[in-house]
Amino acid sequence: MSRLRFHLDENADPDIAAALRRRGIDMTTTQEVGLRTAKDDPQWSFVLRERRVLVTHDAGFITRAQNTPDHPGVAFCQTGSRSIGQIIQMLVLIYEVYTVEEMAGRIEYV
Repeated sequence: MSRLRFHLDENADPDIAAALRRRGIDMTTTQEVGLRTAKDDPQWSFVLRERRVLVTHDAGFITRAQNTPDHPGVAFCQTGSRSIGQIIQMLVLIYEVYTVEEMAGRIEYV
């Protein structure tokens, strides 16, 4: 069984990536892959190409996900609705519960 891999967009706190990595979860960030300040199109292309679940506060990616049936998944959290700890807990739960195939095409509201 292949495991989920995540990508944190630049609007999310980088402490989320650090916490997930400490738990052994494969995580990239927008800054690390050279997409800082990039528009949404290159960000979306990256997660599609790399088959990574996008972790974002940007509601625009919900529409993209709804219009792109073959995407690796989106974990969306409205800005300010959860603490960093709560977001980390939810992402760990998603990682533990879903396979890559089950997360594909799914939007999870964190």
